[in-house]
Amino acid sequence: MSTTALQDLAARLSRVEAAQQVRNTLGRYMQLCDQPCADRRFPQLADLFTDDAVWEGVGALYAGTFGRHQGRQAIAAFVGAYLAPSTHFRRNLHFLTSDQVYVNEDGAGARGQWLMLQLSTYGDGDGDAQAITARLEVDFAPLPDGRWLIAHFRTERLECVPWNPAPAGEKSA
Repeated sequence: MSTTALQDLAARLSRVEAAQQVRNTLGRYMQLCDQPCADRRFPQLADLFTDDAVWEGVGALYAGTFGRHQGRQAIAAFVGAYLAPSTHFRRNLHFLTSDQVYVNEDGAGARGQWLMLQLSTYGDGDGDAQAITARLEVDFAPLPDGRWLIAHFRTERLECVPWNPAPAGEKSA
């Protein structure tokens, strides 16, 4: 195999590994949104964002509801206000699907798009529950150690319908 062919193969493998790290970063973000965990052996919410990252709601509903937040600490404070020990959610589950991840040829950045299903019950005790679908578009930046951080997170709500989970203590079929 020629040197050029080996270099091309190494570059392709690097992009595949980068795409997997991008997925891992977003997966950890969703894990923290569903079940906050302060175990410092794993990245925490603020650790997943670049210093100058942007998190924003886009589209008619989410632009007004969520607004725009810039900077690692501002994003962690905004998102963290919804998470335990806050009583906003009683239960919150995120599912990601239909991912498309594109790593720049030069490896200097990546962009991903996902469809997200969020099943939420709220802590206000009135039994409200929703199934929300949203489109996520996320830009990522690499670190020298191989990790990828979120540089720009955009969420746009597509649909929201009532969800009827089994009442507490009752088993669902």
